Order: sequence, then C-alpha cells, then structure tokens
Amino acid sequence: MSGYPTVVVTDETMREGMQIESVDIALEDKLRLLDAISATGVRRIVVGSFVSPKWTPQMARIDELVARMTPRPGTTYLALALNEKGRERVRAHTPPLTADPWPPQTHEHLCDVFIKRNTNRTVEQQYAEWPGVIQRAVKGGAREAMIGLSAPWGSNWRGEFSQERRLAALAGQTRLWNEAGIPVTGVFLADPMGWNMPHWVAADLRAIKERWTGIRTFRLHLHNQRGMAMASTYSAIAALEPGDTVHFDATLGGIGGCPYCGNGRAAGMAPIEDLVQLLESMGIATGVDLYRLVEASALAESIIGRTLDGHVSKSGPLPYADRRYGLELPLIETHHQALHWRLGMGVCEGLPTPWLEPAKTAGSAAE
Repeated sequence: MSGYPTVVVTDETMREGMQIESVDIALEDKLRLLDAISATGVRRIVVGSFVSPKWTPQMARIDELVARMTPRPGTTYLALALNEKGRERVRAHTPPLTADPWPPQTHEHLCDVFIKRNTNRTVEQQYAEWPGVIQRAVKGGAREAMIGLSAPWGSNWRGEFSQERRLAALAGQTRLWNEAGIPVTGVFLADPMGWNMPHWVAADLRAIKERWTGIRTFRLHLHNQRGMAMASTYSAIAALEPGDTVHFDATLGGIGGCPYCGNGRAAGMAPIEDLVQLLESMGIATGVDLYRLVEASALAESIIGRTLDGHVSKSGPLPYADRRYGLELPLIETHHQALHWRLGMGVCEGLPTPWLEPAKTAGSAAE
C-alpha cells in the first residue's frame, strides 16, 4: 500500500521458539507443527539451528527434522548457523533449505556480558573475525554488505546504550566495508534482552536513513520482555518509506527466548498471528491465511502444554463479512467461551441472554 515500506515476515517458531521449550517435545510433533506453519502461507520459515546439542539440546535432531520435512512450493526454509561447521551442515541440506539469503555482514554485540554468555566469545574476538569476513566477501565478488548490532538499545547487565554509541558502532563497520569497495545496503538490529522502545526504534531508523542514504533494507529481531515488540514493529513501519524493505521475525503465540539473557521463556517475541492481523488491517498484504495461523498457534499450545501469549488466537481475527458474530450470541465471560468463533456455539450452550429480545441490525430497524 502506498506510504508504507515493503514488509517481510519470517516465522521463527521452530528455531527461536523451540530452542527454549522442553527437550522432550517429540520430533513427530515438531514435524506436525512445521507442516501447519507451512500451510498458513508464511513465505519464510526458520526451521531450527545447526548448533551444538551440548548447549542447545532442543536442536539435537535438526538434521533428521530437515530430512523428513515436507517443503511447500514457494516457501523459503532457512536455518541458523553460528560457525563454519554449522554452515557446512546447512549446505548439506540445501535444498530444501536455502543457504544464507543475506549479503555478507559484520555484526557487533554491544554487551560484552551477553556475547560471552551466548557465544562464549569476547568483544575482541568478535572484532578479529571481521577482516576475514570482508576478505571472503571481496574474493566472492560481493556487491553489497550488511552491518548489524545485537543488544542495540540496552543490556540487562550494562544498562541503556545511547544512540551515539549505536551510530558509532555502525559507522565503524560501514567504514571497513567502504574501504573494501563494497557498499552497505542493509542493517540488522537484534534485541535479545527486550530493550526496544517504540520511540528509540523509530528515531534510530530515521537517523540511519539520514546518515547512510544507501541503506534501504532493515531487519529487526525484537524480543518482548517489556511488552514493546508489537509497538516497536508499528513504529518501525511508520518511520520507513515506500522504497525501503523491513523484515520482522515473529513466532506463534510469541514463544521464544534465550537461556543466556536472564529472562528465559519470558523473553518471547511478537506473536505472528497478531503481527499478520496488524499488517493486513493496514493494507499490507502478507499472503497468510490468518485462520490457519490461529490453528497452528492452537497446535503449538497443545504440543507445548501451556497457554501462549497471542491475542488473535484467543479473540479471533477481525470478523469481516461472513465471519461476523451472530446476533444470537449470548453473554461471554471465560476464555473458553470466547473461542465460539473457532470451536462453534457449543461452547456457549446454556449461557444467559440478558436482553429481552434478539438484537436487530440497523437495516432491519429501518424497514
């Protein structure tokens, strides 16, 4: 729709979500859930991560999952790899996986505590990797590059980081790429500790666009510890322009988290069903069947064994056209009764109707 950037949604349920859930979730259940997500029409799905099962045992059977998955035509399936050994495993499964779709990139963790806890590296070791990344990009004939930050807005150990520090960190990376003759066209902001606030996100995106006019692609991985992920998502869309592209990561019911950030499952993400509802109501087409997405979220709840955080999965998508509620709908109180739109009127059986006669539409009153 005119006035908005191009928006791309990536489902991270099978990676971001599953990595923090029980190791006892069966592979068969994961395959069922992956099939359900694929059936929704989401075009980008991260199926898991190729990492050490010692530290992330939930991903111990990722090779088997990929070997047995049923790819849906037109859907891009991705996987996370943090080192060359992991990237080799990804390549061994390509296709059905797609190798890293992003341009070569440098990425700086602003929190020295988190990078050590999460990847067992120091800030200095992180910097030491960049020359090799850039040299390989030059050798490979790369025509563009990305820069990025983790924990850009703050750290649970170090506190808030300033915009000045963020821009300086991005400027240092940009300078290295420019010296190599490769223009920077994209920025990745990953927020594992949930410090994103809508006004900070919008101000940063505007500042980045003003300083580096060649950057038109933005990727945001926003966690939801403070309940701001959806608000920050909207502020990012509002801050960007029609010629820009912004990628958002989200999960069914908002599941997700990191054992190293201090918040575990409470970290969460924006629920993908809520995100799709927002985009569609703004006129930004996603190609996703929202009702199938709700069913996938319900399946995730049954597999995980607890209630998830999504709102659309509880109250339903906006009831347009033939999805509108019937005028005979009785008084509704409980969460289970509120699922009448999905489970049928049987959940409302015997509930009181406090009005004396059925409500009429405005049209029938005038007739």
